[in-house]
Amino acid sequence: MTCQQMGGPCDQAFQGEKADDVINQQDQHLKDMVAAGDEAHVPANNDMRGRWKHPIKGMGWYKDTKKAFAALPED
Repeated sequence: MTCQQMGGPCDQAFQGEKADDVINQQDQHLKDMVAAGDEAHVPANNDMRGRWKHPIKGMGWYKDTKKAFAALPED
């Protein structure tokens, strides 16, 4: 999956055996990009931080991302 497929602004690709693998990679990517001064990633990083602060609301995003991951062809 890409950063953009999970709500981010770029085409950085992430791979893993499970959806949680790519979600964790994107979370780290967002943190790293914002720390490096990339303003384009700030909204997605704020959204990511909000999901973990409000887990019930964030479950919708999580379930949608898991479904999208499951629908992808295996590479």
